[in-house]
Amino acid sequence: MIIRSLLTDDNPFNSTKEIRQWIEQRNREVDVRVEKIPFDRLKMWHSDPDGSIRHDSGRFFSIVGIDVTTDYGTNNHWRQPIILQPEVGYLGILTKEIDGVLYCLMQAKIEPGNVNCVQISPTLQATKSNYSRIHSGKSPHYLEYFVNAKPENIILDQLQSEQGARFMRKRNRNIIIKVEEEVPVLEDFRWMTLGQIKELMHYDNIVNMDTRTVLSGLKISDYVTPLDGLKGMSGFGRDMILSSTTNHAHISTRDHLSWLTGLKAKYDLFVSFCPVNEMPGWRKTATEIVRDDGKYFKIIGVNVTISNREVASWCQPLVQPMQQGLCAFIIKKINGVYHFLVQAKLECGNFDVVELAPTVQCLTGIIPRNVDLQPEYYQYIMNARKEQIIFDTLQSEEGGRFYKEQNRNMIVEADEDFPLEVPDRYTWMSLRQIYKFLRFNNYLNIQARSLISALSYK
Repeated sequence: MIIRSLLTDDNPFNSTKEIRQWIEQRNREVDVRVEKIPFDRLKMWHSDPDGSIRHDSGRFFSIVGIDVTTDYGTNNHWRQPIILQPEVGYLGILTKEIDGVLYCLMQAKIEPGNVNCVQISPTLQATKSNYSRIHSGKSPHYLEYFVNAKPENIILDQLQSEQGARFMRKRNRNIIIKVEEEVPVLEDFRWMTLGQIKELMHYDNIVNMDTRTVLSGLKISDYVTPLDGLKGMSGFGRDMILSSTTNHAHISTRDHLSWLTGLKAKYDLFVSFCPVNEMPGWRKTATEIVRDDGKYFKIIGVNVTISNREVASWCQPLVQPMQQGLCAFIIKKINGVYHFLVQAKLECGNFDVVELAPTVQCLTGIIPRNVDLQPEYYQYIMNARKEQIIFDTLQSEEGGRFYKEQNRNMIVEADEDFPLEVPDRYTWMSLRQIYKFLRFNNYLNIQARSLISALSYK
């Protein structure tokens, strides 16, 4: 059922072309206005004396300052603003089996920070403050299916982290449920196969971050054996099925756990709150919280009108990037099985010091010219030949908190002479091993999960 959905893009309800046309149509039809405004014009928000920005209800999220000390890397102490949102939200996809194929009910959703306004989102995408109706708006569509889901309805149910450099220990409930009954399809929703969603990920900024993180958790080896899965298949899809199902690996999972535990014990990460008004290198003006050197990101305020949302108009802060990012995996066949070069990366908002990240995860606008000071493997990715590039698109970050942020997402196949020996903070993992870590909370960061979700098995 799930494998058929992954391999199917022939959808009797909506072809992939029709879905793209539908997204374009909704972009034309839905009235969207996002105006940058000063912080003192943010209705229902206020600034504390220390410079932090909070919602009047005490809910939703806040912009606060943190003081970070670590012995990881070359920058060992800094202060920065960060999003504090301790509540757990829902990222949920409702599915139904139709004629032996699993279909996902996906939403054409607009967030104020989206690059192209409408993106394909999960069935349910809501913070606890949203679905508790703190904003006095309507209840999110299809909420009742997830609140009332029984164990036998649940395909996937995990708590997964958000961006560790922008959120303070933030997690969302990633959940996929399967229902038997007829489901009413509302105006901004369509049935799609998993294969269609993955195909749409090959277009810039069509599938939003929340969809990508939820789908990354589907462990292929739960639904197919190596023998069955490889019948009649060839090429990259066959190789990915093999990597996700075989027990053959360059390094054992036990050794990976020991490696990761050792790194968590080796590096310290101390994070405490500090006044926004006392962050060296940052300044708060009437309209933004910004670094003096213009790097990384800034905080802005916006007034939003979106005609088809639970609340049609509201104000909020957003994080605006100052540079585009790069998230890339290097993959290599080792003894006939594709392995991914994974790094253990520390970010200030992580729950447990380090998380598994793509081979390269960086901001491209601040890369030093000195090659020795550049991120490991950055030059290899940037100089990859066309035939090495498996995947290369621009993917948006979550538009509910980030203003027009997109990262270049890449998967690059290494040459045969690419060394198996790697630095201490890196390791080779088969796809099966990656999925083992994805079973649990806070092992793979959201950038790694986004790339894993883009893998095609066709």
